Amino acid sequence: MRTLQRISPLGLLAVLALAGCRQDMHDQPRFKPLARSDFYADLRSARAPVEGTVARGQLHEDRYFYTGKMGDAPGDYLPFAVNEEVLERGRERFNIYCSPCHSQLGDGNGVIVQRGFRRPPSYHTERLRKAPLGYFFDVMTNGFGAMPEYASQIPARDRWDIVAYIRALQLSQNAAADDVPAGQHVPSPAPVFRGDPGSGATLPEIQSTSDGNEKEPK
Repeated sequence: MRTLQRISPLGLLAVLALAGCRQDMHDQPRFKPLARSDFYADLRSARAPVEGTVARGQLHEDRYFYTGKMGDAPGDYLPFAVNEEVLERGRERFNIYCSPCHSQLGDGNGVIVQRGFRRPPSYHTERLRKAPLGYFFDVMTNGFGAMPEYASQIPARDRWDIVAYIRALQLSQNAAADDVPAGQHVPSPAPVFRGDPGSGATLPEIQSTSDGNEKEPK
């Protein structure tokens, strides 16, 4: 009797609550993943999605934007206007994902190739200069030859930005004097750096003149 008196009302309540728990809370009427089910004719508990179901973020209504093709053939236009921001983004993504093989000039002599990897074709060959823009997008999306697909690593918009930059690279290496704006040097002068050159983690400081323009080398 004295033992019962020593048990606090709160402790007694907890003991009664635990005694009221049932195993049904653990063994609920549900299907386990890939478990057999006698309820359905095919004996599978996992059911196929409703026909026409689209995963979130996978509603690719603009077919050209996500494939680069008009029907079965690659198209030859960009699905958005090209500006400096597009080319800068394309340059950044190209240098990250493409330049290790293709080099920053797009001539196929990247750092991996210099170490024995198979050399890709130069973007400046006649065939690739005439290739439609959708061709480059399709190759990045699905891969080609020794090149793997990059759709899982590079979003569709970034792939198009890279396409725009590839075309700019091609123009830069095959431009005529008439294509250069008046007053611009051909070739453009190399920048003059202030202090130590940058490393792989830092950018170099470009020496500027008093009027804010880059200083040309002597």
